[in-house]
Amino acid sequence: MLPGSIQITGEALTGAEIKDICDSLKENGVRLLSVRGCQLSDRDFGRVCRGVAESHSLAQLNLNLGVVSTISRTKHLADALKTNRSLQTLFLHGSPLLDAGLVTLNTALSTHPSLVSLDLGDCMLGDEALRLICGMLPPDGAKSGLRELTLSANPGISTKGWARLAIAVAHSSQLRVLNLDYNPLGDQIAGMLAVTVASSRTLEVLDLEGTGLTNQSAQVFLDMVENYPTCLRVLVLAENAINPELQQQICDLLSEGEEEDDKEMEALGSGVATREKLAWLPHSNSNSQMVLLTSGLGESLLAETEM
Repeated sequence: MLPGSIQITGEALTGAEIKDICDSLKENGVRLLSVRGCQLSDRDFGRVCRGVAESHSLAQLNLNLGVVSTISRTKHLADALKTNRSLQTLFLHGSPLLDAGLVTLNTALSTHPSLVSLDLGDCMLGDEALRLICGMLPPDGAKSGLRELTLSANPGISTKGWARLAIAVAHSSQLRVLNLDYNPLGDQIAGMLAVTVASSRTLEVLDLEGTGLTNQSAQVFLDMVENYPTCLRVLVLAENAINPELQQQICDLLSEGEEEDDKEMEALGSGVATREKLAWLPHSNSNSQMVLLTSGLGESLLAETEM
């Protein structure tokens, strides 16, 4: 039997449900496990983590919305990730990890052989946590690293921290999707990110929704996409003080770049895309042009961003 999925949201999990989850994990019967916003005891959380450690089929784990609520639970999760070898995507959005939580998880996350997508949005992170996250974005020639990273709504990170991330992303050999929405970045950090986009050979999606940008930032990005080759295909600038016409110009230029890439691949007569194609769905905000919702990693796995 092919591995299936278990998805439960916002419920108080019973002992019987915990047993079913653990049994399914140990029997390699689960590919996707989501218990976002669920209430369970520390003992039961430990049992689930032991099941995650033993599973060889689990590819996606969603613990969004406060499930990892204490440092004790963070340690249980870290221990599970050190043993697990199958997990590709981990959602911890809305978990009060703080920097101490990232310190606890760092070794398990940075050495995991399969993890390529990580959501740490709204986790109350600061500069120390961001320094560790940059270590998960190794430069060219180093080990493989994250392909998708979400750091939405972490206002405790300083300008210095964001500058460090911009440098790491510019040299990352893997990262394709970066979500920084709802952080108070401002035009200064946006300028650094424009240099990052121009330097990166992999970054295709950058979400800057609601980050305090103005037309100054938009003009920098417009000049960049007009005059320099870039891998970027989607730039989300909704909920910023930016002229809609500027946003549309940038979107049109990015769309033209994607069409040219498609024509080049057709001209080569390749039946298989030379790079992994991304799957697109409309963003929840109608002002934005496009935003990535599905990961496109291996088989199509459910991806989400919690706000």
